[in-house]
Amino acid sequence: KFVGYKEKKEVANALKTIYRAPTAEAAKQELSAFRECYDDRFPAIGKSWESRWDQASPFFDYPEDIRKAIYTTNAIESLNSCFRKVSRRRNLFPTTESLYKLFYLAIQNISKKWTMPIHNWTGALNRFTIEFEERMPQNYK
Repeated sequence: KFVGYKEKKEVANALKTIYRAPTAEAAKQELSAFRECYDDRFPAIGKSWESRWDQASPFFDYPEDIRKAIYTTNAIESLNSCFRKVSRRRNLFPTTESLYKLFYLAIQNISKKWTMPIHNWTGALNRFTIEFEERMPQNYK
């Protein structure tokens, strides 16, 4: 939202160096390099990353396979969009449970459309099994 259409690709490629960095320290250096190059034209981007660095930096604690699945997946954004769509029409819910039921039914309908596999899922699933073995369902082990 901070970049014009003609420069979106260039800026997006520059931002990729940040979230593809191997460590949080390397990403911080890439962010500094990004800011040196783009702060004169797009100061809000660097400022946004800096102000939210505490929320972004735990991302670098995960192995590359998991990180790749996270940053190449729009599944969560798609799900949130569907939740907004079904709840937007209703202004008031009598209980929190009624909202949960609505979201459950929405997931049942939405999941029928999920036919494409998540990109890089195989590598991420292997890393999830190694990193979070105690939390993985039995049918994945």
